[in-house]
Amino acid sequence: MDKLKAVTEKIKQFLAGSKVELKKVTWPTPKQTLASTSVVIIVVIIVSTFLGIVDFGLTKIVKLILG
Repeated sequence: MDKLKAVTEKIKQFLAGSKVELKKVTWPTPKQTLASTSVVIIVVIIVSTFLGIVDFGLTKIVKLILG
């Protein structure tokens, strides 16, 4: 029973500490969030297109070599 109380107390301390730390966070505005999300999506599209082209090219080269 003492272990249960100790675990419960540790959980309460963790949650209280987390709440204090979350109050210190500077949250982004909706405009900043939208801008960051847009940049991430654009970069993902560019990188995935590049990797797709490289994959396609390498597949053609390997098929050409192996017959």
